[in-house]
Amino acid sequence: MRGWRRTRLVAATVAAVAALGAAVRVRLLDPHVVRTMGGPALVYTIRGDGARVRVLRCGGVYQSATYLGDRRMEPVFEYYRAFGRLFDLRSAARRVLVVGGGGFAFPKMVASGHPGVRTDVVEIDPAVINIARRWFFLDDAIARARADGGDLRVIRDDGRAFLERGAGPYDAVVLDAFVGADPVRSLATVDALRAARRSLASGGVLLANVVSRDGGADVSFLRSFVATSLTVFSRVEVALATDDDHAGEDNYLVAASDGPLDLPDAIPFDADFLGPVLLD
Repeated sequence: MRGWRRTRLVAATVAAVAALGAAVRVRLLDPHVVRTMGGPALVYTIRGDGARVRVLRCGGVYQSATYLGDRRMEPVFEYYRAFGRLFDLRSAARRVLVVGGGGFAFPKMVASGHPGVRTDVVEIDPAVINIARRWFFLDDAIARARADGGDLRVIRDDGRAFLERGAGPYDAVVLDAFVGADPVRSLATVDALRAARRSLASGGVLLANVVSRDGGADVSFLRSFVATSLTVFSRVEVALATDDDHAGEDNYLVAASDGPLDLPDAIPFDADFLGPVLLD
């Protein structure tokens, strides 16, 4: 029975891949179906921007992507490039924690562009880690980081539990677990952000990618996340990090710290913007 169910799952997912290709009028190359904790994931390659791009798709949305060939360490999505602004805010950052692995796009960017940085990545799903190793050049990134005097460590664990056990100190904590319409609420509550703050070195910065809903019309989670962050950190700023070419929703970079922040394109907000504070 289990094999029959798996066969039906694979067949249904392959059909979904074909339907997706027809809907967006692109040819999906080398498709693979992988069972993850979040449901079936699709790994496939498309041609875009004059280059081949391998995509990880789960739950109907892109989870990550990578260029192939010489550009494989370069991030495809804008919000990963926005995470790179960490080094504008904290140029001396040398220890970084990333919660949420996916295709390891941001850790790859750090490994290839910031020598001497140690990045710890906490990912709860072993299937996602295997996907990153097989199709998203994770092992290549680990080798590059170590060759340049840094490190890239993969930690299989629950992100909230890892923070609460007293991780750190880190110069930055990057939350990359708020995916689309189904964010990981347990990483966004007051207690979760307090645990993240305890993991930071003095003046360290928290960065989070927060995604809208309903085609950008619903930013209720962003409003609540900002309000919650302000109960824990003295400074919070928000900047737009939307990728018009690859996303149907808006992405926002949220930066929080007890030290200085200076995002030149920060979006002003007032008390009326703030939503309900998130509690466990």
